[in-house]
Amino acid sequence: MTIPSTVREVIDRGPFRDDWSSLADYQVPAWYQDGKFGIFVHWGAYSVPAFGNEWYPRNMYVRGSPEYEHHREVYGEHQSFGYKDLIDRFTAERFDPQQWAELFRRAGARFVVPVGEHHDGFAMYDCSRSEWTAARRGPRRDVTGELAAAVRARQMVFGVSSHRAEHWWFFNGGMAFPSDVRDPACAALYGPARPEGEPPTGEFLQDWLLRTCELVDNYRPQLVWFDWWIEQAPFEPYLRAFAAYYYNQAAAWGQGVAINYKNRAFPDGTAVFDVERGQLGDIAPRFWQADTAVAKNSWGYVHNPEYKDPLSIIGDLADVVSKNGALLLNVGPAPDGTLPAGDQRILESIGRWIQANGEAIYGTRPWRRYGEGPTAVSEGSFQDTERDAFTAQDIRYTSRGDIIYALLLAKPGAGSRRLHALATGADGLGSGVRRVSLLGHGIELEWKLDRGGLEVTFPAAALTELPAGPVAVKIESR
Repeated sequence: MTIPSTVREVIDRGPFRDDWSSLADYQVPAWYQDGKFGIFVHWGAYSVPAFGNEWYPRNMYVRGSPEYEHHREVYGEHQSFGYKDLIDRFTAERFDPQQWAELFRRAGARFVVPVGEHHDGFAMYDCSRSEWTAARRGPRRDVTGELAAAVRARQMVFGVSSHRAEHWWFFNGGMAFPSDVRDPACAALYGPARPEGEPPTGEFLQDWLLRTCELVDNYRPQLVWFDWWIEQAPFEPYLRAFAAYYYNQAAAWGQGVAINYKNRAFPDGTAVFDVERGQLGDIAPRFWQADTAVAKNSWGYVHNPEYKDPLSIIGDLADVVSKNGALLLNVGPAPDGTLPAGDQRILESIGRWIQANGEAIYGTRPWRRYGEGPTAVSEGSFQDTERDAFTAQDIRYTSRGDIIYALLLAKPGAGSRRLHALATGADGLGSGVRRVSLLGHGIELEWKLDRGGLEVTFPAAALTELPAGPVAVKIESR
């Protein structure tokens, strides 16, 4: 492996070296541990067909797939109309970054992460290493730069994602039959299109590194999110090089940054672990992140989104935060740049809840136990639609200093509820409660503490005035 001189110069400057022992000194920034909630944005030319999901660019070249048949029926044969031609229809004529950023702010997001480049090889930023970018094709705008400015103007943190690694093989289906993927004139977009089991070449890996470093230098993201294929062994030295480069640049900027990874791509403590469409079963010793989408069936825009219940998403947010994590929630804009009404409705609902209950989320840390209740949360990726709906008996705990927050994940009925984890004794509160109040309303609640738990009484009138979603109780110690 040869590190490009421009990258090596930054690595050699320090303070981080490109070895795991040095990168183990990385510290997760406070803005991330305190912010807890961010917005992910999957937007690209795959939103034009709005069929299947954001893997349409790959699946349209897989013979026999629904996307393949749909493409032939709607657009014609793959030789004459391929994915490159969809890019011309990705116009973004109604894209308003200020409107997006304002909606994200109202939703309660503290950080925003648009896709910088998906598997399709079409860069959504102004990349000097490709002509296939949103700045030169399709929208002919630096949509990433425009959104970055709008996000930062509202005091939110800006990040980007890179799915470039999977581009090595993403279009390989188009090599199996007559299609424009086999046209040498299109190679700059469709890339190597190699078999998935074939390791990437040094040339591809160097290009990956240089693209990602350029993205860092030109947009100064404070979060870089990577998808799963970087765990392949040939990427390992390039991941070390990128992490050292990024952390050293951040040190020069005086900003705290983070890298997200899946599976075992990075050693523990050198970056922030991410779980796709899933959660963890208990409090993690290190800060982590869950990412999911407002729709169950796609990350990108489709005509038939299967939307989640916003109250389910809020319950997941509380669960993730109670276990030392943050939630990154994805939306999928339409090809003209508008955010679908369903996406907006969910974000506005979350925002109303956070406005009333954000004290129990932002800036908190896990308590001694994450929670209690009957609803099982399966640990691992792609599990977030497998659980039953949370109930009022499902409770999650967060803390700030001597304050404990108990979040009942569904609105209880009027009357008393017992929080068993707060029983007096070695593992509970002891006898130090002085005040119990209802967030979003502010009233003090009647309570009784004993060895069976903290019994709290909820008045009917107060409950009716709260926004839909989990109910947060603030418990202050003496």
